Amino acid sequence: EEIKKEVSLYIKKIGYNPAAVAFVPISGWHGDNMLEPSSNMPWFKGWKIERKEGNAEGKTLIDALDAILPPSRPTEKPLRLPLQDVYKIGGIGTVPVGRVETGILKPGCLVVFAPANITTEVKSVEMHHEALTEAVPGDNVGFNVKNVSVKELRRGYVAGDSKN
Repeated sequence: EEIKKEVSLYIKKIGYNPAAVAFVPISGWHGDNMLEPSSNMPWFKGWKIERKEGNAEGKTLIDALDAILPPSRPTEKPLRLPLQDVYKIGGIGTVPVGRVETGILKPGCLVVFAPANITTEVKSVEMHHEALTEAVPGDNVGFNVKNVSVKELRRGYVAGDSKN
């Protein structure tokens, strides 16, 4: 309880609601409360979290991990994809690489690279050497672009929808 109290104060200080955080006493060494409730901690009756999306409760660390809600992906916003690097791949061409932050990137769409104001068509989109029909926020992708040389693009440029 002392640790829970101290950590709750800190969590509150940095802007989080302690009621939305699951506190689970565990022992990784003995496996206590990791996957199954432990008989070594009879005083622990379980954890409860309260949040606007719905409450949750459980007794183990795996229950707490399963209760985490994934963040919503901002697919409805305009495309923004900061470039992490740009490659020239023989037989393919110029391939900018980056993480989709907002929006959707699809083969055939027109993108503009800021601040250079270069507009081009996306020929293909790949993630982990597999072709995608679309890339959504959170995806780290490489995409082949038409008629743009590696020298025209650089790390830090941002690809966006040409209409927005």
